Amino acid sequence: MTVGVLALQGDFREHIAMLRSIDVDTYEVRTPEDLERCDALVIPGGESTTIGKLATRYGLIEPIRQRCEDGMPMFGTCAGMIFLATATTGGFQPQLGVLDAAVERNAFGRQVDSFEADLTVSGLEDPIHAVFIRAPWIDKIGADVEVLASVTEPGGAVHPVLVRQGRILASSFHPELTGDTRLHQLFVDSIASG
Repeated sequence: MTVGVLALQGDFREHIAMLRSIDVDTYEVRTPEDLERCDALVIPGGESTTIGKLATRYGLIEPIRQRCEDGMPMFGTCAGMIFLATATTGGFQPQLGVLDAAVERNAFGRQVDSFEADLTVSGLEDPIHAVFIRAPWIDKIGADVEVLASVTEPGGAVHPVLVRQGRILASSFHPELTGDTRLHQLFVDSIASG
């Protein structure tokens, strides 16, 4: 099994290091030819508009969408989740439209509002320490989307921040910036069992 990491912009190096730490064969994906070599794809955090524009420029939008529709597992974190989603609130940007969710960009605020929190994740015994940097949250989800973790605002509003839809896993936060490999392992395990 080989997991590619979309390496156009953002935290792709951190994802590669995380995957290698759990003995997964991984490499950088920048072209449609690179994409053909992998069994699964990680789309990192970064700047979602930039990732979308570069993916368009390098001819990757349709090949990634097609591979996902053909069953390729995908894991998107932060900007990667936005890129996977069907819509964003407030403004157009290139998206794959394969995750049945509407995502609100920078939902928790600007860079100075970034924060860390311990999250209870469905299927994991202990909480995950999550790093939110200009993070989105999911505003609406489709019937086939399973919520694995949420954040509750001080006013009581609950927002999904980790979801799964079939072979797609998506998080608002950056698991690649911690030493905890459990979400990457969860993704890899889902590939093996799929």
